[in-house]
Amino acid sequence: MRTSPPRRTGRPRQALTALLTLYALVCAGLLATPGPAHAGPRALAAAWNPQPSPMTTPWTQQVPVDQPLPEYPRPQLTRPDWANLNGIWDFAVTGANAGQPASFTEQIRVPFAAESALSGIHRKITQNDRLWYKRTFTVPAGWSGRRVQLNFGASDWRTTVWVNGQQAGAVHSGGFDAFRYDITPLLNGGVNTVVVSVWDPTETGGQAIGKQRIRDVAPHDGGGIFYTAASGIWQTVWLEPTSAAHVERLDMVPDLTNNTLRVTVRGAGTSGHTARVTVSTGGTVVGSATGPVGSAFSVAVPGPRLWTPEDPFLYDVKAEILSGGTVTDTVGSYTGMRSVSLGRVDGVMRPLLNGRFVFQTGTLDQGYWPDGIFTAPTDAALRFDLQKHKDLGFNMVRKHIKVEPQRWFYWADRLGLLVWQDMPAMDLRTPDAAARTQWEAEYDRIIDQHRSSPSVVMWVDENEGWGQYDQARIADKVKAYDPSRLVDNMSGVNCCGSVDGGNGDVIDHHVYVGPGVTRPSATRAAVLGEFGGLGLRVAGHEWFPGGGFSYENQPSAAHLGNRFVGLLDAIRETQMPAGLSASVYTEITDVENEVNGLLTYDRQVVKVDEARVRNANLALIQASRNPAGPVTLPAGQYRSLRVTTPGYTDRYVRHRNGAVVTEFVGAGSSGLLKNDATWKVVSGLADSRCYSFESRNYPGQYLRHRDFRVYKEAGDGSALFRADATFCPVPGAGGVRLSAYNFPGQYLRHYEAQLWLATPGGAHTWDNPALFTEDTTWAVDAPWAP
Repeated sequence: MRTSPPRRTGRPRQALTALLTLYALVCAGLLATPGPAHAGPRALAAAWNPQPSPMTTPWTQQVPVDQPLPEYPRPQLTRPDWANLNGIWDFAVTGANAGQPASFTEQIRVPFAAESALSGIHRKITQNDRLWYKRTFTVPAGWSGRRVQLNFGASDWRTTVWVNGQQAGAVHSGGFDAFRYDITPLLNGGVNTVVVSVWDPTETGGQAIGKQRIRDVAPHDGGGIFYTAASGIWQTVWLEPTSAAHVERLDMVPDLTNNTLRVTVRGAGTSGHTARVTVSTGGTVVGSATGPVGSAFSVAVPGPRLWTPEDPFLYDVKAEILSGGTVTDTVGSYTGMRSVSLGRVDGVMRPLLNGRFVFQTGTLDQGYWPDGIFTAPTDAALRFDLQKHKDLGFNMVRKHIKVEPQRWFYWADRLGLLVWQDMPAMDLRTPDAAARTQWEAEYDRIIDQHRSSPSVVMWVDENEGWGQYDQARIADKVKAYDPSRLVDNMSGVNCCGSVDGGNGDVIDHHVYVGPGVTRPSATRAAVLGEFGGLGLRVAGHEWFPGGGFSYENQPSAAHLGNRFVGLLDAIRETQMPAGLSASVYTEITDVENEVNGLLTYDRQVVKVDEARVRNANLALIQASRNPAGPVTLPAGQYRSLRVTTPGYTDRYVRHRNGAVVTEFVGAGSSGLLKNDATWKVVSGLADSRCYSFESRNYPGQYLRHRDFRVYKEAGDGSALFRADATFCPVPGAGGVRLSAYNFPGQYLRHYEAQLWLATPGGAHTWDNPALFTEDTTWAVDAPWAP
């Protein structure tokens, strides 16, 4: 998101939904009942109190004290036995270099970051602090004879774990990837104690941080596009038993060319073992195959039902480790059969889903919450933002420089949303060698953990030059590491001092408000990685009342709706035909002092008419599947432009003293007036796919917009003039509409007899919504002066 403005520019039915979702997941085998791990002294839960949240979401009060987020945390690698360790832990904060404290005087609700209200701590954490967590647990008797794994969904940033006073494996450095320890040798057979320390320097370190910055946790003015930090454990902590020879990861890549699923079963302790993978649907096996652990093999999926946003069909997958004929480990999973590629469609490079171009329309999703910061309060809340994308007609979401829990990807897979996954950025400065090594290693782990999710279609390496380095090398590395997806080497190559690596699969511009002009190349598709930023403050739903900002404030919900739909229509009418393949609107929700959201930060208010936005998005998607032919005008010929607004259809575009107006022209009009109302249609001065209009009686002078007003002016040879004098035709009822080449979505309009460049939903008087479409539609008639 840009760091400075450009120059020109319901609450769900929660209870029933939650019960139905829980029932469906249990039936699908994706939820397992947690084992009876010892939860620690119940007195801790009784003593713990939450902190008041700066804003409450519909789920703030639904978070259990003793076991928040009870859902199975890893839907693409499930086992029936597990134990959730979320809940109240003992807690302490020491100096960054201090050892384990003698006493833990506070309690924290895991897995909410210490800065969040839902954690019960809710205070600023700095690079001078070290966080300490402690709790007890017992291993269920039924797990006897198996290995016990201690899993962390994510902990930000440098995490050290001890069990019964002994360190469990190596220190983990990373804020967005999952990690685990085999703690079997450290268990004592009774009540066990786990201690965790976390040090998080946020922007003072060199690691991936995304939008986090060290600051006061209470709402305050300012803050810009950066937000409250989220330090410490922020995803589910849990135990599971495994056999000595077990599955660690499933890498699954659909191959639609051969109707197979390419699977690599990655395991531990599996020397001499084989793997068996079975694909089924509704309990019916469709394909099964065996192969070596650690190497790819294929499972037939004949006549596959393809995964698409409209039909996000998921197959069930079972993977087994075999020792001879004995099964030593079994895990459940799922997959979607789909392909992602880049190809030429009607001469234009486009991203393809299952071999076909479909326009990807989505939003920037930052994944912040006023009560939980990085962590959604409940699984229903985690799903809610994605469901709202579907309700609003979007088919894509860009997860912006944050990586969500694996259940978020499960909901994207199941609901049917294409995901652009950003690698979280480092600080804005150029990183040193150690920071680069850490960042790339964490990026690899993130790809590994989400590479089998059918919803993920593109990896976004870097953003607007933040911490940029080696753009081309990194893009090539990511593409080689996961060739099944697209790669964006830099989102916002036109912004903020960023440097385009020149490779990857897309050219990605950021234009506020936009939609701007992004063009594909011979090897890369054109995408609009950020645009919009239309703001609306909603009283009673502001993080810091009066402190909100946006890229273009809207005076009302009606103006917001008109402006936003106008942008979507402009993309459909002008930019997609010119080669744009995807767009990302900023943003799905407000975030702290940003009020660019289609929803408020507390998710209580949808600011736009859902049905209207949905229809605009669906029209955009449908137009990409069934494109209309280009609108052509008679280049090289003289024509007159007639008003089509009822009651004014005898008025024509004419120039008068350099300005352009509309005026009645008839058979009895003077020869001068007829000449002034006649224009030569010529190939567009800035783009031959569009048109320019040259004065008949002043050759070399053209219709040109300047500061929204339209004039007849002589060309000065500049690129700006050529762009201002170029208009692209789009279909209109009973005529054509003429969109400005360099300001797509702004149309030639007559208003009070003058010609203006008008914006749907704009704030100027000439943007008045009354008769907007009629006033911007022109009949291209025979010339008054041949």
